Amino acid sequence: MPSSVSWGVLLLAGLCCLLPGSLAEDPQGDAAQKTDTSHHDQDHPTLNKITPSLAEFGFSLYRQLAHQSNSTNIFFSPVSIATAFAMLSLGTKADTHSEILEGLNFNLTEIPEAQVHEGFQELLRTLNKPDSQLQLTTGNGLFLNKSLKVVDKFLEDVKKLYHSEAFSVNFEDTEEAKKQINNYVEKGTQGKIVDLVKELDGDTVFALVNYIFFKGKWKDKFKAERITIEGFHVDDKTIIKVPMINHLGRFEIHRDKELSSWVLAQHYVGNATAFFILPDPKKMWHLEEKLTYSHPENIQRAFDIRSVSLHFPKLSVSGTYELKRVLRNLGIIKIFSNEADLSGVSQEAPLKLSKAVHVAVLTVDEKGTEATGALHLEEKAWSKYQTIMFNRPFLVVIKDDITNFLLFIGKVVNPTQK
Repeated sequence: MPSSVSWGVLLLAGLCCLLPGSLAEDPQGDAAQKTDTSHHDQDHPTLNKITPSLAEFGFSLYRQLAHQSNSTNIFFSPVSIATAFAMLSLGTKADTHSEILEGLNFNLTEIPEAQVHEGFQELLRTLNKPDSQLQLTTGNGLFLNKSLKVVDKFLEDVKKLYHSEAFSVNFEDTEEAKKQINNYVEKGTQGKIVDLVKELDGDTVFALVNYIFFKGKWKDKFKAERITIEGFHVDDKTIIKVPMINHLGRFEIHRDKELSSWVLAQHYVGNATAFFILPDPKKMWHLEEKLTYSHPENIQRAFDIRSVSLHFPKLSVSGTYELKRVLRNLGIIKIFSNEADLSGVSQEAPLKLSKAVHVAVLTVDEKGTEATGALHLEEKAWSKYQTIMFNRPFLVVIKDDITNFLLFIGKVVNPTQK
């Protein structure tokens, strides 16, 4: 095969996040419902070393996406994207190699590269534990052209460290190759992500796919609810009508003065927590600039159990991202160019990353909770509670309580925007 040709490498990071059908009320009203993760620290020493770096990578990536547009929803998985690129880095060398690891926010003078990959190995092992009460699974797939001779060490490392499966594909038959990749992702996400690959370049010889499937149940069901049509302030000039899920009860709420925001925490059965962060009017920019890795953990320790009349929109948002532009802004450049060094994958001909695609889905609704009789509540009963209305753009952060990894980060600008 001619060495003057750069073959295409396709990286696909897809996730599906299904939030449960209701926001939960915490009827216990005590600290027993809060998850104490401190005792997990000694159980995951290597994992703990990479957690802060990847969290900051997630927020840096979020800020890049937010700067591209302030009028669209954002939702993505830092874990999915970072895992895919860390796995790919095993086959890179020279500047291509260092750019990826530094772009993921790793300082290799402080943490050896071997520990980075061991940390991901530990992460995937923890997230995929079969006895987990959460429906949380991850998968990594390598789709290799039948004619491509792959370096044995690369195959061994990605299988050992990233639990990756390898598949032989005829990329010359683009339709059949698309079908094979899409079927793999559709099966892994229980049918929630279909047709992840829309098209394949004719020179593609290698596709790397990462997916995360997440479906959780709230720990506690609420006792009362009603659905009302209310205004959602997309921006200063735009108000749309959306169905609002109304909850009356006691919730974990925190007023964060530093972020100028209200924060609502919702715990899942298992070990995960969702934070819904509602900034004060005209303070979204402030929240986006200030939010760091330490905030979710600090906020979790500061929650109060409060009586609240909560208004939260039904929503289903998704994001599809071609990551080349945003990752270049984070310093990951050469992998996408003809100067890419992927000789650790194959030494037959130059390879470059032709495309990196990430797909994400978020759903919140009241499914299964309508038979509560709450429509008969009197207005004066609701008026006795402090009212918190998620009727303007807000952030959502979902983290795994065992690993402290940020599974998902997003912003809801318009609940009706698909």
